[in-house]
Amino acid sequence: MIDKLSWVAAYPEILLLTMACVIALVDLAVKTPLRGATYGLTLLTLAVVALLQGTAAASGNTIDGFGGMIVSDPMGNWLKCFATIAVMVTLVYGRAYSAQRDMLRGGELFTLAMFALLGMFVMISGHNFLVIYLGLELLTLSSYALVALRRDDVQATEAAMKYFVLGALASGFLLYGLSMVYGATGSLDVAEVLKAIAGGGATLKGSAQVLTLGLVFVVAGLAFKLGVVPFHMWVPDVYHGAPTAVTLMIGGAPKLAAFAIVIRLLVEGLQPLAVDWQQMLAVLAVMSLLVGNLAAIAQSNLKRMLAFSTIAQMGFMLLGLLAGVVQGGNGLDSGNMANAYGSSMFYVVTYVLTTLGTFGVILLLSRSGFESENVSDLAGLNQRSPLYAGVMAICMFSLAGVPPLVGFYAKLSVLQALLASSGAFYVGLAVFAVVMSLVGAFYYLRVVKIMYFDAPTQTAAIEAGIDARSVLSLNGALVLVLGIVPGGLMTLCAQAVAQLFA
Repeated sequence: MIDKLSWVAAYPEILLLTMACVIALVDLAVKTPLRGATYGLTLLTLAVVALLQGTAAASGNTIDGFGGMIVSDPMGNWLKCFATIAVMVTLVYGRAYSAQRDMLRGGELFTLAMFALLGMFVMISGHNFLVIYLGLELLTLSSYALVALRRDDVQATEAAMKYFVLGALASGFLLYGLSMVYGATGSLDVAEVLKAIAGGGATLKGSAQVLTLGLVFVVAGLAFKLGVVPFHMWVPDVYHGAPTAVTLMIGGAPKLAAFAIVIRLLVEGLQPLAVDWQQMLAVLAVMSLLVGNLAAIAQSNLKRMLAFSTIAQMGFMLLGLLAGVVQGGNGLDSGNMANAYGSSMFYVVTYVLTTLGTFGVILLLSRSGFESENVSDLAGLNQRSPLYAGVMAICMFSLAGVPPLVGFYAKLSVLQALLASSGAFYVGLAVFAVVMSLVGAFYYLRVVKIMYFDAPTQTAAIEAGIDARSVLSLNGALVLVLGIVPGGLMTLCAQAVAQLFA
């Protein structure tokens, strides 16, 4: 018999699934181009789900459900709350854009977004290899359809095919690695895998080599999902080819889910192998910072520039995970582990917030028949709209790590976690990360220079609904305010992660 707490652990997911099906049926009767009823019902559902997740996270309770296959804990609930808000903001920004490009014809944008969010929820809550993989596939299959949603656009179709082929390869890597870990430990449950590996040679029955090989494939699969070098080849093409509203859907909330499965698999499941996966993550982080920042400098397309920026930002986030490994390492210092992993969580949350603002400006500047996706399209934006130019400038400065914006404190917290680790290697990593941040500042500040000092190339009126303008203003204000008073969110992230080691 399923314990009644199983339903308590999963009721937000059940509500989201039910409403996604209801909204798909309701949309059959909606005929307006902007899908007002579908849009309103979707936002209402997401608002309720975000409230439920936030309430569950604030309670601080950890609940195992369905025989330990899923877990409802503060870290997961906060990540799901933030992911839900990110999807809501994406839909607000992208509604008019999508309607102008005939992407709301059947309301699929809303239902696919909800199914993608459900996949993120399952990924974040999963405490069993099969459940995590199920959530991953639900997210990726929904994402493939979203990228191809603009059916008459050759570029979007090409991007969807590339995403599908490389995404299938990534899923194969991860599944093969998980199957090897299962073969070596005899369990699919994350907690049981941890016990089996910690038990040593007698428990593993001579399968240590299989376990190590499985770990390599698991890390490779996770690297694909994070989009870090050398598994980054899909990121620029998909960001560029997908409709901008879908680019934001892929580049925003799923980063929170990807962070969660890295924690679930590597930290909660494969912690005793930290010495092995730490070395792999170090290589991935260094290569991502180097390639991402250098390649972004050469881009004239804003979406491709932000794609390479994402690669570099994810490399920076991995550095926090390295610090957690070193500090937790042999002595399992849970306090320092929580601090390091909490800094990575803070980094990814603030990165998603800034990305929402950046792509929000791009979406609101686009119009029917015109994609505002080249850096030159922002020329003289301050003369056309000081609000949009101000929000974009705040986001660019934040991504560059300029104080007092939230991106500065995100980078600072990761660097502090690295410097707290013993060894010249980690000090060297921190210095390298600072140098790469300085390199990255060039292409971020170039955008600000073009907006404020170049002559306008576009003269068309900027049209946006009051809802999108209000959300964009709030988005920019949060990037600024959380930079001035970052303590609350940083504490929240550290305490949420600390529950994992309580």
